[in-house]
Amino acid sequence: MIPATTFKGKQVALFGLGGSGLATAKSLVAGGADVVCWDDNPDSVAKARAEGISTQDLRGIDWKSVSTLVLSPGVPLTHPKPHWSVDLAKAEGIEVIGDVEIFARERRAHAPDCPFIAITGTNGKSTTTALIAHILQSSGRDTQLGGNIGRAVLTLDPPKAGRFFVVECSSYQIDLSPTLDPTAGILLNVTPDHLDRHGTIQHYADVKERLVAGSGTAVIGVDDSYSELIADRVERAGGTVTRISKRQPLADGFYNDGHRIIEAHGGGASVIADLNGIQTLRGAHNAQNAAAAIAACLTVGVSPDEVRAGLKSFAGLKHRMQPVGRRGNVVFVNDSKATNAEAAAPALSSYERIYWIAGGLPKEGGIASLAPLFPRIVKAYLIGEAASAFAATLGTAVPYEISGTLAQAVAHAAADTAAEENPVAVMLSPACASFDQYKNFEVRGDAFVGHVAALDGVTMLVDVPTGGN
Repeated sequence: MIPATTFKGKQVALFGLGGSGLATAKSLVAGGADVVCWDDNPDSVAKARAEGISTQDLRGIDWKSVSTLVLSPGVPLTHPKPHWSVDLAKAEGIEVIGDVEIFARERRAHAPDCPFIAITGTNGKSTTTALIAHILQSSGRDTQLGGNIGRAVLTLDPPKAGRFFVVECSSYQIDLSPTLDPTAGILLNVTPDHLDRHGTIQHYADVKERLVAGSGTAVIGVDDSYSELIADRVERAGGTVTRISKRQPLADGFYNDGHRIIEAHGGGASVIADLNGIQTLRGAHNAQNAAAAIAACLTVGVSPDEVRAGLKSFAGLKHRMQPVGRRGNVVFVNDSKATNAEAAAPALSSYERIYWIAGGLPKEGGIASLAPLFPRIVKAYLIGEAASAFAATLGTAVPYEISGTLAQAVAHAAADTAAEENPVAVMLSPACASFDQYKNFEVRGDAFVGHVAALDGVTMLVDVPTGGN
């Protein structure tokens, strides 16, 4: 845990007692703050009380004595309208912050020189975050990974000299972090997302910009217009900017050239890494993730050789284009995290011949947008509530069967690929939510791994989960 010592002796109000909120409350108490907490969910309040956290409805406290409102990132700050606790705080001119801001203040107070890499972007941030942490860990560095991925940031070990922090930041967390100042800040891309919480795409982009604007080095993907303009603004303001691209050569920065990452600087260019053969970093989107990771790691002192070794040994992000088993020319790929068509597209773009397992609880728009990728699909195995609708979209373009269940789909796809002489992928990339058959996409992905492990002749590339659906 990181005790929030910068709030010692201060009265702090906290709203939101989910996982990160409860961790933040404990951090504040450990740091010596006088904390009062509340949540609109009575069960969350009861859980906090059971763990010794002081609770009181914030509508009944004296706000004039409060220094700070700490808001959980899932609670609306601005849109569709501010939460009532935000209105009460702002009426008294009280700052409203989140747990990542507390972390940033603790780092400045106790170990301002310890390397801190923060990652954001609409797509790819979890893979990039995990890849950076892996490169650092595999090179023997003391590495802490958290934020919007894995552990809440204040449950990490405290900042100290030589300790590296890799923190994934959602737009909600950035919005609550006015003094965020990473050593290297990464903005991968900006596409429309979370507009219910930010109002407009421009406001969403403005929030993302704050992370790189405060960075020692800003690593920015320039393949979309919003991010390209952000890179220009940060640079004009005097910031150090490293541009990255997955599809275009750059005069200065890191870019993808087929499966190679090129470093360009001062009129010259050289290969910094070759991704060929690294199954967990297939596709142009992963080339962007790798370029960002390379740029950030070099910024904090990792050597090029250490970076290349880390790239080669990266096992991938669980449930995201994760190779989990192999049998002859067939690789079994767990992409359960692809819960809509846009999320499924990168995986489908990364293999030439695919036996595709898709379906579940359908999202708006279905899979029509994936039509340009249909020629890569040898056969589709449709499951869950979306099966009939997906079948109608596939029509005569792709051979398919309605398998119904994931177990049936895996068994049939394995049988159909038994005689394949060329490399193929049996891929779970559902383009659907999981809730019709599974608790969440993680349980669905674990079930897929279990079904693959039960096949004859498969060499597993990951540990097989115990239990599950």
